[in-house]
Amino acid sequence: MRDMRFNYETLVRISKAMSGSRDPEQIIHMTVQSIKEALGVKGCALFLIDPSSKELEIAASAGLSDDYLNKGPVSAMRSIAASLKEGPVAISDVTDDPRIQYPEAAQNEGIASILSVPIMIGEEAIGAIRVYTSEQWEFTLDEVNFVQALAQIAGTLLEMGRLYQGQREYIEVLTTMQEAREM
Repeated sequence: MRDMRFNYETLVRISKAMSGSRDPEQIIHMTVQSIKEALGVKGCALFLIDPSSKELEIAASAGLSDDYLNKGPVSAMRSIAASLKEGPVAISDVTDDPRIQYPEAAQNEGIASILSVPIMIGEEAIGAIRVYTSEQWEFTLDEVNFVQALAQIAGTLLEMGRLYQGQREYIEVLTTMQEAREM
């Protein structure tokens, strides 16, 4: 049995730190770093879906090389696509799974297993968090639930950050219009 490096106190600490930020970039970096450290895994990455290209674009990562991150476009329709529609997908052996888009790159990076969890806003997947291990790993229900909880929190905070940014821009436009009228 693996050493469990996370617990509910860890989840509370991480979610409290994440909710204290309105900066989407800081939230996503906190998310991937926290998951990597709490699970004691090789790496973690947060991807957001580009609506026009249907590709997963890397937003933040921890523990992964630039070579791996720049291996090529990651298709939301091909690369562990079920996780965006059906929920978490765990792949215990990347060398023998057709859902892996770049199996050679994963092997070269030293990745043995991947967990992919969708980031949802309402019923819509906006991205995915992927957890990478350097040894074959059977993800436990507690580990999957932990990553799902952080994915949900990150998705909610990203949406709130987007709305906050839009509200701020709207206020700036109104202020500029008001100043122009006063001239």
